[in-house]
Amino acid sequence: MYDVTAADEPTRPTPVSREDAERMAEDAVAQEPPTKEWWDDPRMPWKGKPRRADIWCIGLIIATGAYGMLTIPVRPWILGNFGVPARDYILACFSGSNIAMVDIGALMRVGEHHPLWWAAVIAASLTSIKFDWLWWWAGRLWGRGVIDMIASRSKWAARTAYYAESIARRFGGPAVFLVWFIPLLPSSIVYAFVGDARMSLRRFLFIDFLAGIVYRGLWMYAGYQMGEPAKDLVNQLAKYSLYLTVAGVIVVFIGVFRQQRRYSSPQR
Repeated sequence: MYDVTAADEPTRPTPVSREDAERMAEDAVAQEPPTKEWWDDPRMPWKGKPRRADIWCIGLIIATGAYGMLTIPVRPWILGNFGVPARDYILACFSGSNIAMVDIGALMRVGEHHPLWWAAVIAASLTSIKFDWLWWWAGRLWGRGVIDMIASRSKWAARTAYYAESIARRFGGPAVFLVWFIPLLPSSIVYAFVGDARMSLRRFLFIDFLAGIVYRGLWMYAGYQMGEPAKDLVNQLAKYSLYLTVAGVIVVFIGVFRQQRRYSSPQR
């Protein structure tokens, strides 16, 4: 029997012996809901307990996301703290910068000699695709689970993921090339789709690199066509690089805060 307080609220029974205390402790443990493991989360792309490859893949994807956010303020810092043309080649190697491609093209248009422009395009392309293979691998490991994981982030993510998947289904391998030129679509969906479709890694990287060459080359060509105005625009960005760096730091903090809120919110 439970004792009743003046407010008619039941209180826990008081054990009268050691055996009663042990029995009550065992009953309390049995009544507690089982503790879920960290990997037993519907937001995860796998089903069941993850394998070692699953842990490595998701860990590397998270690390690349953190790397991308942390490097946001570094790009304007490079732009403002190195002279021409060193800043362009450093940015090409560091982040595959479109601004660097435009600047090199504009400098060639106004008469400056840049015999290694082709090296900048190759470096920018290689830098841009350096982590793409992770999404191909994720598709190979988890299939549809990758698409569901990305689509679950928000309504916008779900909408763009649907369009990216439809392009991948329609075009297959060439979609790896096309997604470079379609704004706002998550390329990771396409990469995961072709990985799930068993496209070889060698073929995937070749198409991805070829698309990167064409894409960065078009930005350089655009800078060449614009000439002096493009050069002046890049110089203005370099002039205000301190403010852009501060803005980049703010963007990083906002991104971390939003991601932390999203992953700490309970799932319904």
